[in-house]
Amino acid sequence: MNYSKRIYKSIMLAIVVAIITFILTSVFMYNKLGGNVYSSGQIINADLVKKIYAIKEIINSKYISNVEEEDLINGAIKGYVSGLGDEYTEYFTKQEMDEFKIETEGNYVGIGIYIVKNTEDNTIVVLSPIENSPAEEAGILPEDIIRKIDDVEYTGDDFDKVSDYIKSKEETNVKIEIERNGKEYTFNVERKSIDLYPIKSEIIDSKIGYINISSFDDNVAEEFKNEYNKINKNDIKGLIIDLRNNGGGIVDEALEIADDVLEKNDVMLITEDKDGKEEIEVSKKKPIVTQPVVILVNENTASASEILTAALKEHGKATVIGEKTYGKGVIQELLTLSDGSGIKITTAEYYTPNRNQINKIGIEPDKVVSLPETVKSVFNVERKDDTQLKEAINMLENK
Repeated sequence: MNYSKRIYKSIMLAIVVAIITFILTSVFMYNKLGGNVYSSGQIINADLVKKIYAIKEIINSKYISNVEEEDLINGAIKGYVSGLGDEYTEYFTKQEMDEFKIETEGNYVGIGIYIVKNTEDNTIVVLSPIENSPAEEAGILPEDIIRKIDDVEYTGDDFDKVSDYIKSKEETNVKIEIERNGKEYTFNVERKSIDLYPIKSEIIDSKIGYINISSFDDNVAEEFKNEYNKINKNDIKGLIIDLRNNGGGIVDEALEIADDVLEKNDVMLITEDKDGKEEIEVSKKKPIVTQPVVILVNENTASASEILTAALKEHGKATVIGEKTYGKGVIQELLTLSDGSGIKITTAEYYTPNRNQINKIGIEPDKVVSLPETVKSVFNVERKDDTQLKEAINMLENK
């Protein structure tokens, strides 16, 4: 999102900085203040401060190994934030914040895989390798289960450690042991600077344009426009926008793409904050995409992808084909604190132009089309088995 547009976000940042700084310094000031901690005339969690101080004393006097104070502080803040019970709100250390920003800008150093935690069996699973990445070149596949890295065994509880470890420094090697269909495989992969390719385009059946958007990273809207203009030189009669397995990203990028398709002044998005205050985003320009549009979605289409899908669907600018979407209808802000750390925090719920709720509900396609049962992974579908894409092509060819 474009945070500079909203003054209250800067105010919120100042509040977050003040609260976190207060909690940390209060631990050391507790005794001097006689157990009473005040802010604006009110006692703030004196029991919490007292307990943290007591635990700190026990650790210092009893713990057998060396203590890294910074790790304790970061762990305390992460635990405090996780107490919200919101899967989308999390605290980032300075290093994590830097890495997160780099990834949203579309490049980072690593082996080039997207990973997820399988909560059913507490394993770390490869969602997909990035195209042309060291991981893809080595032969790592979607749904591979990561068992060991450099001879150290990991479970789903170690997700953050694994994510950080496989990035590391450029031109260094990492040994990854995975399980695939009950068999074990070992890969030695070199970490490299990865350029992400969130957009791919092609011409299908001579007159159908196809654009796949894998994530809404920084500058994706401009790339979408460039790819559309490139394929539109072939005088395409229809356009397929593939948002399957797109988990979202920067909301403003999705809105800018919607603006390329919708009519001027069409409502694109309605957001509502904790106080019930609404903000309505409307399109600002004439559309550049004039052909019929089909959007492909599945159960992994989420967040910013659902915003784009709903906006085009409800204004009659696109037909939606596939499976019901994920249903993530809340928006996060990324706030940077004074020491370079930060917090990604849920601040608003969004609704479609027709004020339909998406969160935990999802978007129903105009035409439900499932992939064949022979397809083992939705992340790796061969063109000959892609019934959803075939239906989109057929629909546009008959328009």
